[in-house]
Amino acid sequence: QVQLVESGGGLVQAGGSLRLSCAASGRIFSNYAMGWFRQAPGKEREFVASISRASVVTNYADSEKGRFTISRDHANSTVYLQMNSLKPEDTAVYYCAARVAYLNVINSRGYTYWGQGTQVTVSS
Repeated sequence: QVQLVESGGGLVQAGGSLRLSCAASGRIFSNYAMGWFRQAPGKEREFVASISRASVVTNYADSEKGRFTISRDHANSTVYLQMNSLKPEDTAVYYCAARVAYLNVINSRGYTYWGQGTQVTVSS
């Protein structure tokens, strides 16, 4: 089992920044690729970003490229999502997730473990 706990969400004005953290515990953190997803009210969960086990490969949804950065710290078993130039449409609950294979990373069904989510609200 891998336990994932997100933090860092909150209320921010449009144009502002937030850094989300996801602390992992349980099994060996470096064995898992990590991803961030988000879900807005009334919408399906959508892919935001992912990072491979050794941080060699990262992927982003088109709407996040250039604004968001995913990174991971193996010493602290934590994955981060730095979000800049936030827009009201970024408002959602953000979830981190873990998977073994770095394949088809935009598909949420490939992720085995999920955190409980952290709310991000961007005001206009």
